[in-house]
Formats: sequence, structure tokens, C-alpha cells
Amino acid sequence: MEQITGSIKQGGWDAVCILGPTASGKTRFAVELARTLSAQWKPCEILSADSRQVYRGMDIGTGKDLAEYGEVPVHLVDIVDAGTKYNIFEYQRDFSKAYTNILERGCFPIICGGSGLYIEAATRGYELYEVLPDEELRTRLEPKPMEELVQMLKELKAAKGEKPHNSTDWDTKKRVIRAIEIEMAQGEQREPLPLPQKVLFIGVDVDRDTRNARIDARLQARLEEGMVDEVKRLLESGIPAENLIYYGLEYKFLTQYIMGELSYDQMVKGLGTAIHQFAKRQMTWFRGMERKGVEIHWVKR
Repeated sequence: MEQITGSIKQGGWDAVCILGPTASGKTRFAVELARTLSAQWKPCEILSADSRQVYRGMDIGTGKDLAEYGEVPVHLVDIVDAGTKYNIFEYQRDFSKAYTNILERGCFPIICGGSGLYIEAATRGYELYEVLPDEELRTRLEPKPMEELVQMLKELKAAKGEKPHNSTDWDTKKRVIRAIEIEMAQGEQREPLPLPQKVLFIGVDVDRDTRNARIDARLQARLEEGMVDEVKRLLESGIPAENLIYYGLEYKFLTQYIMGELSYDQMVKGLGTAIHQFAKRQMTWFRGMERKGVEIHWVKR
């Protein structure tokens, strides 16, 4: 930890990102780092990069463990209602606001999470756009033949120096029109969001057997803590079953169990396997980041 904190204090970083697969101990590590830096250097605050912890009322299943943060402030948790479909554009926008606020108050931001897409949206400078449906444009384009729409899309992409997709990717007129809609909206000049430009990436690693054992133990603990009742409450609050299933993993399998589609044993076994596979996919994503040139400093926990 001493070597890491020294590098952070002297490195001129805009932010530190603590990443890792589920059950790796990344949250605990981020909190330890925040406390150490706050004591030695300047106040630190954590920005969550978890695609499901944004939802209020989804606590046990997403493993929020808010008590683990203690006195360390954490942002981007419990910011939208369960049942909605929060997207990557909204996350980048909300991240930018919280990140700017942390800097304005003289604090240092520590990003922590395992959602690779959210991490990259926050740290890689991607320009994301919220493109709402343009009904007037759709009405105007709908009568046009498919070939004309595809050519129009190719020209829009070529004008921005983008390589066009293979035409077989556009299997329906609706998809082509939506792609044109997005390309035309992205052609508008927009002010770039303030995002960190120099990020120190620290990966929390754990061997597969240990990770899987932790996943199994944590799943059992969360079931005993009342995870089934949490999902029942969400359903009883009026959230449709398909909306909870959309969130995947715990909310998918527990909803199917509550709806009578799975037995309890089937739910536990299937969910455990799904979480193991999810952790593996997370590591695959992080290795992909490294192949794209992101330097991740891995620490064993």
C-alpha cells in the first residue's frame, strides 16, 4: 500500500481506478486506499463503477455493502429507481458531474467497480450521445428503399472518416433508420464532458479457486440475509418480473424462483454457476483493456 500511495501522491493523476472481478475484494481495497490517502495527503471520495448498484432498493443482490465504506463518501450508488433501465450515456453524464464536484471541493477521486463498460466510459474519453427518437426524420425516411437508406448511412459515416459496417449488419429498415438517426445526431457539435485524462489503473486479482469459493460463500450469506425477500418486495412494489430479469444474475434467478419457474436448489446452483461465469467475463474484459493499451497494475488480495 505504501508504494501505491507514494505513486499516487507524486504521479499527477486525475483519478485512480480500482477494478477487479466480483468477490475480488476491490471495494475493501478502495476504501483502505481512500482512508490512507485521506490521512496522509488529501480527502478522497469513491465513484462507483457498478452497473446495478445505481438502483435504489436493489441492495443485497448487488452487494452494495454500504457499511464497508464507513466515513468515506461514495457516489453513483442509489441514484435511480429499480425497474428503470439506466444506460451508459446516463452513467457517463452522472459520473462527469460527480467527478467535477469532487475536484471542485479539493478532494481526490477513486473509481471502484467491476463493470468494464462503465469503467471505460468514465476513463477512456469516449464521446457518448443520448440520441432520442426523431419521429419527423423517421417519417421522412420510412418510404425510402433499403438500398437508398444504406447508401445514406455509408455517406454519413464516410463524411466523418468512419469505416462503414458490412451491409449484412443492417438486416431491417428500422435498424438502418435508427443508425442514420444516431449518425445525424452525433454530427452536431457538443461540449465534451469533463472526464479524467490521466488515470492510474489498479487491478485487484485473486486466483480462480479462491474467487469461486468466495462467490459461493457470499451467495449463501446473501440468501441468509434475505435476498429472496428483497426480490419479493421489488415485485410487490409493482416492478414487472421481466424488468427484474433484465438485470440478470441474482435478480434473474431469484425472480424465476419466486415465479415458480425454478426450484430453490436449481436457483442456487444455476445462480452460482452464472456468477462464476460472470467473474470470468469480467477478467476477459480487463485483459481486453490491456490489449488496447491500458496499463493495469495488478495486486494480489
